[in-house]
Amino acid sequence: MSGVDFTALRLSLQVAALATAICIAVGLPLAWFLARRRFWVTEVLSAASLLPLVLPPTVMGYYLLTALGRNSAFGRFLEDHLGIHLVFTWQGAGIAAAVMAVPLLVMTARAGFESVDPDLERVALTLGRSRLAVFFTVTLPLASPGVLAGVALAFARAMGEFGATLMVAGSIPGRTRTMPLAVYDAVQSGDMALANTLALVLTLTSMAMLAVFGWTTRRIRL
Repeated sequence: MSGVDFTALRLSLQVAALATAICIAVGLPLAWFLARRRFWVTEVLSAASLLPLVLPPTVMGYYLLTALGRNSAFGRFLEDHLGIHLVFTWQGAGIAAAVMAVPLLVMTARAGFESVDPDLERVALTLGRSRLAVFFTVTLPLASPGVLAGVALAFARAMGEFGATLMVAGSIPGRTRTMPLAVYDAVQSGDMALANTLALVLTLTSMAMLAVFGWTTRRIRL
């Protein structure tokens, strides 16, 4: 596969891994909250969590660029006080990919949590377990098929993210140019053979990751 930019594949895997970790850290608590709480705040959070699915990726990328860039108070705080620069970095691309992928994890994990009988959690609480212990020993194991499906979808979505990552991180070869951006650049330059190869590599990699997650989910159900 001469001409294939394997640096772009490595960056795609890095960005997807970081995005998935962020999705798990943010999305799992949110999914549990949405599944177990019923009041007006729940509906607002639910709608907000789904916005990346309906807004164009470039719009979400613009919002993130505005929030993370130096022109915002938050961006200046990160740069001046913590020395963290997120714009035009692969970490920034990971955050953008996470924002676009988190709705898939939230929706799927929420369905998994809703499938767990709350009475089982209440029984565990009466036996002296803390709420955190009940979550990790009762709720999460029972909801794990839905949670793992959400993680798989989030990872695959992050691997294929284009618009938001381009807005936040650009397409810098060796630094922020992921596989979707490499495919776009190859098409723009008229190198269709390279574009076909890159698209095939990205497709096969995503399929392999989804197959691994699917196999793991089936093993857990058994």
